[in-house]
Amino acid sequence: MWDSYGLNQYKFRSGSFNEDARGRWYFNVVVDVEVEPTKGQDSIGIDLGLTDTATCSDGIKLEAGRFYRGLEEKLAIAQRARNKTQVKTIHAKIANRRKDALHKFSRTLVNRCGEIYVGNVSSLKLVKTTMAKSVLDAGWGQLKTMLDYKCAHAGIVFKEIDEAYITQTCSDCGCLPESRPKGIAGLGIREWTCSGCGVTHDRDINAVRNILAAGHGRLAVGISVL
Repeated sequence: MWDSYGLNQYKFRSGSFNEDARGRWYFNVVVDVEVEPTKGQDSIGIDLGLTDTATCSDGIKLEAGRFYRGLEEKLAIAQRARNKTQVKTIHAKIANRRKDALHKFSRTLVNRCGEIYVGNVSSLKLVKTTMAKSVLDAGWGQLKTMLDYKCAHAGIVFKEIDEAYITQTCSDCGCLPESRPKGIAGLGIREWTCSGCGVTHDRDINAVRNILAAGHGRLAVGISVL
């Protein structure tokens, strides 16, 4: 076997084989490596969504649609032609793009942060709804898994935050204003203005700022559910 990754310098713990949708086989191995503490000091909050897989409290976003870019038409043609082999190949390419993007995104965050907080939205619950395909395409579960083990390896804080009221709460004044987006009818509202303090919010940025505040223990003080 050609050792292109230099695995001979590591102590093997376990290994396995798996086959992808295209019939390609891979050897997966777990090795022992030394922990390398991150030098990053930033604190970041992450809100998971469908249009953007992740929105960070500093405004950085990971767009979900990038995984499909340039492949939608080819996939549609293959599906109409009932070409199962081609459909599997395209889906495998999409999955590889998603995994690569999530790995790079999570690694960048771990390298520059000392604390990472992410909303506790459950992909397992939502895959049982009409949003199943969009949720799986976004890769929430994969991203949280990557962040979890990479943060543990780097010795930094990783915590999931209760998402109750984070979208509806004003991240500036901490109140639940009457003008907030509410319920199912409010899901399509991407921007809203707080009737309490007059600040206009991008829905995702407001939510992720509240996630970060909750991670620091500040958010609960300002929220009233009445």
